[in-house]
This record gives sequence, C-alpha cells and structure tokens, in this order.
Amino acid sequence: MYTRKNQRNLTRTEKRRLIDAILKLKRSGRYDDFVVMHREYYVMDTERRPRPAHMTSSFFPWHRQYLLEFEKALQRVDAGVSVPYWDWTQDNRPTSSLWAEDFLGGNGRSGDRRVTTGPFAYAAGNWSVGRGVTDEHYLTRNFGRPGSDPVSLPTKNDVARALKDPVYDTAPWNSVCTEGFRNRVEGWGIRGVRTVGLHNRVHQWVGGPMAGAASPEDPVFWLHHSFIDLLWDRWRKAHPKSAYRPGRKPASPGPDRDYVFGLDDAMPPWRVTPRKLLDHSKIYRYA
Repeated sequence: MYTRKNQRNLTRTEKRRLIDAILKLKRSGRYDDFVVMHREYYVMDTERRPRPAHMTSSFFPWHRQYLLEFEKALQRVDAGVSVPYWDWTQDNRPTSSLWAEDFLGGNGRSGDRRVTTGPFAYAAGNWSVGRGVTDEHYLTRNFGRPGSDPVSLPTKNDVARALKDPVYDTAPWNSVCTEGFRNRVEGWGIRGVRTVGLHNRVHQWVGGPMAGAASPEDPVFWLHHSFIDLLWDRWRKAHPKSAYRPGRKPASPGPDRDYVFGLDDAMPPWRVTPRKLLDHSKIYRYA
C-alpha cells in the first residue's frame, strides 16, 4: 500500500525523488514506451477499431491501469515514489507550485512556446520530445491558450456537477453521450449541448504535447490523470449502487458493437478487465 499525495503537499525531497525517477526512465527509453502506447490507443470513435482508452466507457479503468504501469516503472527506480495528483480546481494559475523551477518548470516562452525552466527544459539536456510529435525536440506549453480562443481550467463547481450524475455512462458509449459521469469528466464537447470540459479542457489549457495524443510527452500528464482517477474514486463512493456501463458489449448490431469494452472485457494491451480495476484500495490510497 502506498499513498498518492496532492502535489502541493510534496516535500522538496519528494519532488526531487519523483523528478529523478522520471528522468531515469527517460534516459533508459522506458518513458518513451509509455508515450508510444498512449498514441497507439488514442483511438477516435470515428475509427472502426477497438478504442479502450478514449471516447469510451473504459476511459477510467484503462487510464487507471496505465497509471499503475507507469508507477511500477517508477518504483523499480525508486520504491518510495508514487504519482501525486494535480487538483487543477485549486492550483489553477501559472504561478502554482507544480510549475516551479524545482518541479515541472513553467509555461513556454512567447513565440515558439518553448519551456525554458525546470528539469524538462530542453536546454537542461535531459528531455526531448519524440519525433512525429513536433518539428522541434523541445517541450512546449501554452497556458490558457491566450489570443482569439482562450481556455480556462475547470472549477470546483464544474467537478461538483459531474460528481452528481448518478449514471456512469450511457449509449452510444462514445464522445457524443449527453449524460453520464464518464463523458462529463472526459469532456468531449457537444455542439448545442456543452463545450469541451474537465479532462479535455485541462489538456487544452496546458497546450503543447498535452493537447494531443502524445500528451504523456509532458510529465504533467501523470499528475493530471492521478486527479482524474481520484475523481472516479469519489464518484464511486458517492454512488455505491451505480454500475459501470456498459456491463457487456451491445448485443444488437451497430457501429460500436465490437469497439467498446464491457465490465469483463480485457482491455489491450493488458489482459486486465474493468471489473478488476474498480477497487484500488489494496494498492494505493489518496491523501
């Protein structure tokens, strides 16, 4: 049993150990494997192939397993490390603690959006973004996307509204669901119903690689998804009688019949099912 803490409560030593473990994974090439995996399983619901990770009911359990696999890799480097969470309803400014020089570094500079501070700045010599993600190899960020199309981070009220939804997910189990906790949090915008929200808005607010399929190129990805995992935990405690949906793949013929993952369907690339990931209490807890 280990604990995932709010990043704002990490000690200086805990921050340093986490950063050191991430950088060691990067040097070994293992970190890039996780980026490749996320790109591979970032499947749009307009594609005719299985989509276990996004725009689907298995969004939460898939990312829970993904985060666990990353944590295992970190703990092989340093057994005392875990992934903290970033509560973006609270730490919602470019000056918040996670963007400090001794942790994740700050926003990208004007013009090319290049991150020049912190351990993941390209000039530090420890971090380069993989080919096919950008034309350059440096990490970029663009907090709030200022200009003609700015974006803000979700608020506590936004989270509260999502947590009140008593239904986990609804048909057609994809990006256009107008109800259900899963898509309220995952946050796909629906024209005339709602704008992009929660999880997706955070990715857009950070910008750079975080705004696309290669989002783990920015280490803040893990802190963001640790909080998303915590929100799923809070929802399950608030609605103990509400079931994960779909409980099985749709029986009737339809475009999504073979592309969604029910409670007992193994999610690639692992052989783990959503059912096995509903309860994490024997593995980790949140502080």
